[in-house]
Amino acid sequence: MQTRVSRLFDLSGRVALVTGGNSGIGKAIAGALAGAGARVVLVARRQAELHATVQEFQRDGMVAHALPCDLAERAALQGFAERACLPFGAPDILVNASGINVRKSFEGTCDEDWDRTIAINLTAPFLLTRELAPAMRERRWGRIINITSLQCLRAYPDSAPYGASKGGLMQLTRAIAEYWSKSGITCNAIAPGFFATALTAPVMADPARAQEIARGTMIGRNGEPADLHGAAIFLASDASAYVTGQTLFVDGGISAR
Repeated sequence: MQTRVSRLFDLSGRVALVTGGNSGIGKAIAGALAGAGARVVLVARRQAELHATVQEFQRDGMVAHALPCDLAERAALQGFAERACLPFGAPDILVNASGINVRKSFEGTCDEDWDRTIAINLTAPFLLTRELAPAMRERRWGRIINITSLQCLRAYPDSAPYGASKGGLMQLTRAIAEYWSKSGITCNAIAPGFFATALTAPVMADPARAQEIARGTMIGRNGEPADLHGAAIFLASDASAYVTGQTLFVDGGISAR
């Protein structure tokens, strides 16, 4: 029998749409939400990888569906709410986890690098919220989780567009919360530290650099996918009903130093 506390974290009956759910942090969060009982819709551009992740989830007994989409293309997001409803009904939970990081010098960053980074990392979360939040308002319940980064606060070399987009996403989180929370829709952000993902591969490929980053944490190691599970389930569930507009740093304490 479920206890009252455990029911706070139960996502049974909920539908979660996770962008970037085919790999990295998005996949880790999607798996956590599915494991907590949600039916998950995974959105990404790379279809083969997307479908492979769905099959992996299904083999583990989770309910998942693939929705291919290039989030950099505004035209692809027109009428997105209707397509998002097709697998399991209107999403209750939106996780904006898709992101790119073009690692070039400031002077070497071209217009296309800037435009695509802002489109995927910042514009897509705005457009998806505008598409999906109205249905959440009708039900008086919704959870929006934006995946930002340590770079929403700190500057790192050769990633100016990424840092700007993630700083903007932290502020967009507050703006969404201010507008939608009265309708029962909370919006919060998770700011991961250094995790071994495709985005951090150029850094993590250098063992000495990876260890240096680990020493910069208070815990003494870099992040693992499971470190995101609790934060994601908390922010997606009834347990966080009175939490909105916040950015939770899951970074081993780097941002607290």
